[in-house]
Amino acid sequence: MNDIFTAHGFEAYLVGGAVRDSLLKKKAMDWDIATNATPQQVMEIFHKVIPTGIAHGTVTVHFLGHQIETTTYRTDIGYSDGRHPDHVAYAATIEEDLSRRDFTMNAIAVNLTNGALVDPFDGQTDIQNGLIRSVRDPVERFSEDGLRPIRALRFASQLGFKIEQHTFEAISDFRVKNRTAGISMERFRDEFIKILQTAKPSAGLRLMEQTGILHLFIPEFSPCRGCTQGDVRGFHDFDVLDHCLYACDGAPAENLIVRLSALFHDIGKPSVKKSTHLDNKELFTFYNHETVSAELTEKILVRLKFPNSTVSAVTHLVQNHMFHYEPAWTDAAVRRFLVRVKQECLDDLFDLRIADVYGMHNAPVRLHDSEVCRNLCELKDRIAKVTEEAAVLSVKDLAVNGKDLMEAGIPAGKKMGFILHGLLEAVLDDPAQNTKETLIQIAAALYGQLQSEG
Repeated sequence: MNDIFTAHGFEAYLVGGAVRDSLLKKKAMDWDIATNATPQQVMEIFHKVIPTGIAHGTVTVHFLGHQIETTTYRTDIGYSDGRHPDHVAYAATIEEDLSRRDFTMNAIAVNLTNGALVDPFDGQTDIQNGLIRSVRDPVERFSEDGLRPIRALRFASQLGFKIEQHTFEAISDFRVKNRTAGISMERFRDEFIKILQTAKPSAGLRLMEQTGILHLFIPEFSPCRGCTQGDVRGFHDFDVLDHCLYACDGAPAENLIVRLSALFHDIGKPSVKKSTHLDNKELFTFYNHETVSAELTEKILVRLKFPNSTVSAVTHLVQNHMFHYEPAWTDAAVRRFLVRVKQECLDDLFDLRIADVYGMHNAPVRLHDSEVCRNLCELKDRIAKVTEEAAVLSVKDLAVNGKDLMEAGIPAGKKMGFILHGLLEAVLDDPAQNTKETLIQIAAALYGQLQSEG
């Protein structure tokens, strides 16, 4: 590709994340080129070019199976909307172009002709020291684009870097926070997801809390800080917020649904917390917190513009995370559990249960040493047995339907719906009752009872 640029008399530099990742000995994923060729000139010298951001000097070149974002050297003038430059002026040199970038580690270029590095802000040293530093004045740089402070936190979480002191302090500057508060929910959500997918999301989320970013976008977490839940029973070492952060760490990194569920599963606890005393010892209870947490979770995820499928899946897991299987469960209890919990969500629910235990003490849950894990394994075996037996788990699995009940003299309506669910309860207790004759008899008895009650 560089040969094509040079053959037409233009310069080309590899810039941005690909350079940073290469210096970190990591596999580069995105390839960005800076050049002194204008977008129109790039479109003339390559066969397939998409004008993805031509107003800002950017086009996407399709080359040998790759999509390469190519931007003309530029300087940005004014950011009145907190995202886009008011005016883009083409620059003469790569050094001028690098001066507009966010962090020193991202302001390094590689000359594609000779491999020479251009590093006007000593980003290589910051990379070696694991430091995120703003290019020039951080307040000014962050005020240009309100997403940049969140990107700094995300990079710190992804790379395990520290944020240089002045850069970190600027994130909490009122001018910067006002700008950050104005970004779209979608832009915040995308960075938030990237933090959740890091090896240890609690690190980035705690930075969000320290800088006030978390309160800007998810204020529902604020009451969780300082909400003590540990008592003499020893279930919890941390307050609700730290427990949620550590539970998120304990969820599978590749499963966003479970990570979101782990983060939000106890967010409703502060509003239902009660204190009681037994033998002069204080005990804390959080009855019905799963329902409150599910309601808050749905509200937050909708506000952050998550897809409906994600909102539904996460809310369902949060609502059902408070199950405590014991070997003493009857087969009927296992069947009722399957009725309550969607079968396609079982693996995620079990992963959430393990993440919850992880978050209690910020410690891994080892399969053979954990009673919770042993019980979950046993529950999986019992569920497999119930599934193999083709157990009745919904009204549609019953040996009778609404038409059968009408033929037996039970009219359609709300009472029939109540009766069908009563039949399901009977069969969950004793699957042998799932015969048409038996269910018609039970239905008649239930109908008679409803009629006598008026």
